[in-house]
Amino acid sequence: MNKRRNASLLLLVLGIAGAACKTRVPPNVAATVNGRAITYADLDRQFKRQFPQQPEGASPDQVQFQKLELLRTMIDEEIFLQRAEKLSLLAKDDEVDSRLSQLKAPYTQEEFQKQLDAQGMNLEELKSQIRRRLTIEKLVNREIGNQINISDKDVTDFYNSNKASFRFPETMYHVARIVVTPGPDPNVRNLSGNKAQNEDQARKKILMIEARLKQGEDFATLAQAFSEDPQSAANGGDVGYVQESSVTQADPDTRKAIMTLLPGQVSTPIRAAGGYHILKLVAREPAGQRELDDPRVQQNIRETLRTRKEQLLRNAYLDACRNESPVMNYLALSIAPGFEKK
Repeated sequence: MNKRRNASLLLLVLGIAGAACKTRVPPNVAATVNGRAITYADLDRQFKRQFPQQPEGASPDQVQFQKLELLRTMIDEEIFLQRAEKLSLLAKDDEVDSRLSQLKAPYTQEEFQKQLDAQGMNLEELKSQIRRRLTIEKLVNREIGNQINISDKDVTDFYNSNKASFRFPETMYHVARIVVTPGPDPNVRNLSGNKAQNEDQARKKILMIEARLKQGEDFATLAQAFSEDPQSAANGGDVGYVQESSVTQADPDTRKAIMTLLPGQVSTPIRAAGGYHILKLVAREPAGQRELDDPRVQQNIRETLRTRKEQLLRNAYLDACRNESPVMNYLALSIAPGFEKK
């Protein structure tokens, strides 16, 4: 009698589990995070902003690859936002308004509206985007940034292990760049898979990148996503230190930008041989050996160690948050072989 009852219970459980597996997700949902939906409309809207024009001859597979990468980013952002919400760290209206004023400051009202139009965005959508970014910044600062402590011993050990890298035979410029070229190139690899195919696409793409930089997006992140320089894109656009003798041989606009930018500043788009680039001056170092007691050396080492630590902790924190945030990526399920199409 007990065996028959147990068998009936097993069949009932299996029946319920089978029914759950067959449950179909609404056709407009690309993913869920803790049950909160990211719709295909959300994904398509973001996709059009990041990829205003697809390269000529782009295949459906290339487009799907780009959408998968973008959706992963949106999922990670939603995980952070929900964590921030749980910790009561959502950005307030006055914080959003303050950041918006900073973005609008360099433009007339007409110019600012053109920037919004170019990205297919209205003012409310921009404010929503700002709120999300500020919220994530607050979360990262509290949960990650405030936990990082670089000791004097850490600085000394790094200097002693890398002393030769602080010796410069001439003035050196630490430069990063984002490159966009107008011609097809199969060797170009970036996280978005995006490549301009002609002059018009290249010009529009570099202006899109400039607009996103002005909105406060991270230079290195945009370089990894969009730069068409195969040597530096994966490193966030970082090309390392360039000798002054090499800078003086560059085209006039590039030379002027590198020599006049202050550390941390970013140039406007520059038309150079082969395409466009946007430059960032990370640091300027005069010739000679830099000693450990040089405040610039200590600052450089602390920033390097802090960046490394922050990247480690951010990745670990995101993975830990994922443990609390059940995720279903329905776009992936619809593509992956061996899974029922949703």
